[in-house]
Amino acid sequence: MRPILMKGHERPLTFLKYNRDGDLLFSCAKDHNPTVWFADNGERLGTYRGHNGAVWCCDVSRDSTRLVTGSADQTAKLWNVQTGQQLFTFNFDSPARSVDFSVGDKLAVITTDPFMELTSALHVKRISRDISDQTAESLLVLKGPQGRINRAVWGPLNRTIISGGEDAIIRIWDSETGKLLKESDKETGHKKTITSLVKSADGSHFLTGSLDKSARLWDMRTLTLIKTYVTERPVNAVAMSPLLDHVVIGGGQDASAVTTTDHRAGKFEAKFFDKILQEEIGGVKGHFGPINALAFNPDGKSFSSGGEDGYVRLHHFDPDYFNIKI
Repeated sequence: MRPILMKGHERPLTFLKYNRDGDLLFSCAKDHNPTVWFADNGERLGTYRGHNGAVWCCDVSRDSTRLVTGSADQTAKLWNVQTGQQLFTFNFDSPARSVDFSVGDKLAVITTDPFMELTSALHVKRISRDISDQTAESLLVLKGPQGRINRAVWGPLNRTIISGGEDAIIRIWDSETGKLLKESDKETGHKKTITSLVKSADGSHFLTGSLDKSARLWDMRTLTLIKTYVTERPVNAVAMSPLLDHVVIGGGQDASAVTTTDHRAGKFEAKFFDKILQEEIGGVKGHFGPINALAFNPDGKSFSSGGEDGYVRLHHFDPDYFNIKI
């Protein structure tokens, strides 16, 4: 399996997202310019210019026409995917950390960081089909917990919003009323900051990664802990194969400690686990720094990883990957 190295960012990667058809890959980094690539050969298609700070997160609409990005410049922007044109800007009073389109793309949830005396918050915005009708007002603003919310996604049928962040607790909110419905309990939950949260293809469960060196699989509706995957380093990114029962975990030490270790000792590899048996089945090496972002192609035949080293590595699986037996 030879990776395709995609060099387009000058700064560390923060987020990767495939569109639903799996032919485009969107990457966000700390260099202000979200980028779109062809997902089969890694060719760069274009960049979305307009942000004035690190871009933390992005999401693409189901029909691949709209892109939403959240940035440290305290804005979230809507873009035309095809032309790269900036369509609309949502302004906030603190950095926008996470963005997620609802099913049907009529709503988006945007999380903002705590800043000065502001707490973290979840903002639900209406997304208009016709950009001339787009407004900046929020349908719902949920005041979040202490610390940052690193990721918030929509639950089944857009009825709930699931969030996770620095206080290591996963919360499920009612997206209509803003009421807190469920919290993960301290005993079974993560012990440190939740860095990443990704839903399964069918939306029945989701996976979280944390600095407590584990990833955990949860039931989407009941918030029951299903599985735990333990590694020996902090987890920055997680992904789930839509095809096989595989979970991928990426991480590494904190960026500040990277220069003190050999790239092999730093263990900067994406580790594959069997989702059911919780056993490690393999790893993919290559990055010269922690892995900050992971994404699976919706067809399950390739995956990409983005690192602190500014590279996106795109891996198309060999045929024998699909017959791994434990």
